[in-house]
Amino acid sequence: MEHFIKNLPKAELHLHIEGTLEPELMFELAKRNQIKLPYTTVEEIKKAYQFTCLQDFLDIYYQGAQVLIREQDFYDLTYQYFKKCLEQNIRHTEIMFDPQTHTHRGIPFETVINGISKACADAKKNFGISSLLIMSFLRHLSEKEAFLTLEQARPFRDKITAIGLDSSEKGNPPSKFVRVFEAAVEEGYIPLAHAGEEGDAEYIWEALDLLQIERIDHGNNCLQDPNLVEEIIERDIALTVCPLSNLALKVVTDIKEHPIKKMMQLGLSVTVNSDDPSYFGGYLNKNFEELQKALDLSRWNIYNLAKNSFKYSLLEEEDKNTLIEELNHYYERYLI
Repeated sequence: MEHFIKNLPKAELHLHIEGTLEPELMFELAKRNQIKLPYTTVEEIKKAYQFTCLQDFLDIYYQGAQVLIREQDFYDLTYQYFKKCLEQNIRHTEIMFDPQTHTHRGIPFETVINGISKACADAKKNFGISSLLIMSFLRHLSEKEAFLTLEQARPFRDKITAIGLDSSEKGNPPSKFVRVFEAAVEEGYIPLAHAGEEGDAEYIWEALDLLQIERIDHGNNCLQDPNLVEEIIERDIALTVCPLSNLALKVVTDIKEHPIKKMMQLGLSVTVNSDDPSYFGGYLNKNFEELQKALDLSRWNIYNLAKNSFKYSLLEEEDKNTLIEELNHYYERYLI
């Protein structure tokens, strides 16, 4: 099963590039940019990755991002992630980035987007891995600041496919960002949002009805409301579920209690993703492996999760079909 998962063609749809910052690279960039970290060893950093909630994680996440200063730093961060994609047969990835995390520190938007997008281009050329970028607004900041970010992104419109909404969920409902999402959609961005990770089902309703999102990031708490589950199925909207993230942030207390199998049984379209893998103990294949063992998922289950990752990606239909065909050929070999 581990071999099956490792070589399975798949896509990743919920990945924060800042959340792939490995401790070793953090130290390397801190030294390069002469930034003093509150840690002296890799082991110290890893010990700090003990979270009781989303906010615990965010505090360390934003602290780690302080080492990202130059375009080369963002390039190195992103290209390192693509090397992981190559190892795990991730054929396509949709990368979220948080410009406000950096512009608030005085880092130009241009520095962030150019470093990330150049790594994407090189990964396509060198590894054959396709990718696109999702610009996420930080929901703990104001609508005004989100509008400023949208304005800063305008010269780089060709490099960004979609917008997202992340950071502290509770107390920052989707309704706070209706106008900026409307403006972004008018500019041609595809709307996505984190909803129902720590917020309740009402946050998901708002994201669907007010922000008109085309995909739900996380969405665990849709199970609180049977009518919402029916609505998500009716609209054929996928959930980008992040099992090891849910475990690390205490959204679930045991991976054996993860709701993904129940979601599939109810008819929800779900995908498996790693979210912030450096902080949460595993990249995409590790998420698949832990789920498979805990919930006794079959190859058919895993195949369908991978198929959903292509089907509900933001790729053109022709590209989706090509990747699904590759996946089908791979799966059929296991049926012989």
